[in-house]
Amino acid sequence: MKTKDELNKEILDTTANIQENYPELAKFADEMTVTIPSVKDPQINEATLTEYNNSLESIAAGYAQNAHNTKKHIVIIGAGFAGLKLARTLNNDPNYSITLIDKNNYHQFQPLFYQVAMANLDASNISFPLRNIFQKSKNVTIRVTEVILIDAPKNLVLTTNGNFTYDYLVIATGAVTNYFGNAAIEQFSFPMKSTWEALQIRNTLLTHFETAITANSLKVQQILSIVIVGGGPTGVELSGALAEMKTDTLPLEYPELNFAEMQIYLLEGSAKLLGAMTATSSTKAKDYLEDLGVTVMLNTMVKEYNGKQLLLQDGNILESTFVIWAAGVKGNVPQGLSPEFVSKSSQIPTDAFHKVIDTNNIYALGDVALMASEQFPRGYPQLASVAIDQSVNLANNFLRLSKNKPLLPYHYTNKGSMATVGRNKAVVDLAKPHLSFHGFFAWLIWMTLHLFLLIGFKNRVIVFINWIYKYITHQQSLALLFPKLHSKNKT
Repeated sequence: MKTKDELNKEILDTTANIQENYPELAKFADEMTVTIPSVKDPQINEATLTEYNNSLESIAAGYAQNAHNTKKHIVIIGAGFAGLKLARTLNNDPNYSITLIDKNNYHQFQPLFYQVAMANLDASNISFPLRNIFQKSKNVTIRVTEVILIDAPKNLVLTTNGNFTYDYLVIATGAVTNYFGNAAIEQFSFPMKSTWEALQIRNTLLTHFETAITANSLKVQQILSIVIVGGGPTGVELSGALAEMKTDTLPLEYPELNFAEMQIYLLEGSAKLLGAMTATSSTKAKDYLEDLGVTVMLNTMVKEYNGKQLLLQDGNILESTFVIWAAGVKGNVPQGLSPEFVSKSSQIPTDAFHKVIDTNNIYALGDVALMASEQFPRGYPQLASVAIDQSVNLANNFLRLSKNKPLLPYHYTNKGSMATVGRNKAVVDLAKPHLSFHGFFAWLIWMTLHLFLLIGFKNRVIVFINWIYKYITHQQSLALLFPKLHSKNKT
């Protein structure tokens, strides 16, 4: 039988070794029946030391067994289209445990942000609680926190609410608004990359109408005029929705105002709207907007904005106190990755299997990922469909990995694109067959597709009812003003 000194030395050495090499065992500390001995407290009797030794051996044996049979731990940063789809595809898989990290406790359906901003839908209709989605999951854990740093050498993600070790890390943090380094535009304009920002736009829009009622007649046009910068789907859809509000709803709700003074400008830096779509669809979208009263300005670049005047590169000035910036996005790259892992477009280069270049167990999906190919040397389009397809491919590869099967590279399939402009007005480009069409049928396809992409039967029903109500009455049903809902640094 070992003496007290021998037991004490053995336990102290074992404890020191565990603390140095296996910090994850600290989570078992509360299972100990005695206090862990230390050099400062050597006065422990032999029975206590023996009890501690038995407890330690039992826990270590259990941990060793669990380690042998353990699930691989996947940490997913971001619950957008890519992160959510990956977690749902691997949901309840016995080979993996998943921690899904997001700063919000809900998934946001970005294609309908503009309808929240225009008071057509409530924020809850397009935002879905993550814990509700995974309430029956046996292997997905939700953590609502912000990522501070990725420590790749230690396989560790540091957050504001604890740290997480991983076997595999998936970065699916999406994109953020790109102001191209212009601090003044960032300060005074409004982005729309989240549900919260959509609500801020709605509140600011309604506030401007209320302010215009009592404003000096010389300032009314400046207050009512709205400039949208960026002629992609977001800019086109916002412009069309605003133009319909101007003719349908606003004259009835604000009879004191003359909405002939309300100007809606859509500025695009290139030679056409909807740059990713065909020339036919681009031209038709422009015609639709101009028929609705929107002033479309192509080949127009913004130089400065001071909150009241928008200075263009050609020297012209637009008077407006409300500018919505939808001119570009950049990857939302977490801190901690080496600079060589990040491209000039603020994206993370990956190989065809979604693995970050020069890493062993870090992957990137969706808008934050840059997967170059011969057809797309600058990466695939930053679309929800691409993010979803990539996440499905990675999920299938994780399943193949657990079965020791060869992994499959990602192959992009162009499914086409679409955008809506307003009531009975939309444009659609199909990839197969190669076909472009517009009008009521295109609008119906757009509505149907987005309706079924929503999560949850209840949300689909509510959104459908809101759309029917809007279609019949021409009225916004959610024009609620909350005075304390304002945007930081916006005037």
